[in-house]
Amino acid sequence: MRLLRFLSKITRSEGGTSSIEYGLILAFVVLVMHLALQALAGETVTMWSNVASKSSKAALGNQN
Repeated sequence: MRLLRFLSKITRSEGGTSSIEYGLILAFVVLVMHLALQALAGETVTMWSNVASKSSKAALGNQN
């Protein structure tokens, strides 16, 4: 009940509406950053796995 009153009061005021909009924009930016970093992490793991594999082969003298 208190929460509904609080949300009602915030949405009626212009400042409250602006803060909700900024919060949504921030949430969207964080989501996009999370997805981008997740994709980058996958590529980085693949790259380092490739480096480790090639360095092991080079150390053993097997160039294939």
